[in-house]
Amino acid sequence: MEDLEGKVVAVTGASAGIGAATARALTAEGASVVLGARRQERLTELADELGDVATVEMDVRDPAASAALVDTSFERFGRLDAIVVNAGIGKYGGIMDLEDDDLRDMVDTNVNGTIWPIRAAVPRFLDAGAGDIVIVSSVAGLRGAGNEAVYAATKFAQVGLAGALDRELREHDIRVSTICPGGTATEFAMGAGRTPDMPGLADMLRPEDVATAIVTVLRQPRTMRTLVWSMRSIHEAD
Repeated sequence: MEDLEGKVVAVTGASAGIGAATARALTAEGASVVLGARRQERLTELADELGDVATVEMDVRDPAASAALVDTSFERFGRLDAIVVNAGIGKYGGIMDLEDDDLRDMVDTNVNGTIWPIRAAVPRFLDAGAGDIVIVSSVAGLRGAGNEAVYAATKFAQVGLAGALDRELREHDIRVSTICPGGTATEFAMGAGRTPDMPGLADMLRPEDVATAIVTVLRQPRTMRTLVWSMRSIHEAD
């Protein structure tokens, strides 16, 4: 396995959940991390915990914000080796149950908010002759379920984007991996289909489980690539 000591990784949606767990896991491996998220107060708290990291208050729906994330990586650490595109939102409900703005936000955040950080990072990876793109998607992007049609559509879009990018970028030694977790116990969809006391939350994956997969993908030898990693809690049947 490759050593992440001295590597620089940018993470979107880094203020909580899978993003924050990934930042902790990466710093434990000796990587330098650039944290991007909308909630600066949360970013500051995480930065105080982790030490030598950079933070960028950003909205992934804004292409300029993604450019700022990548630029900050070079300004602070002089390089960028990988980007973990993790920011996303979800609301559960039938196709006619959600408001128009809810659907627009999901599509804009989950699809465009995946494209913009990648577009910002790819030129830097091409210049360096290598790089890693890790997209945090969902098992909903492999098999849709009722009451999450638009959310699933955004996750299928991420999986399709990753597959196409692998064909486009592999020859440049840029690896594109998609992580597809099942239900994960985070703030995700809380109040929009989930509640803190909902049955089954305790049996879901932990954010740290997903972070372990992300770190493993980044540590794999440059002679191999992982295209899609699907995972579920041992307690989740389907």
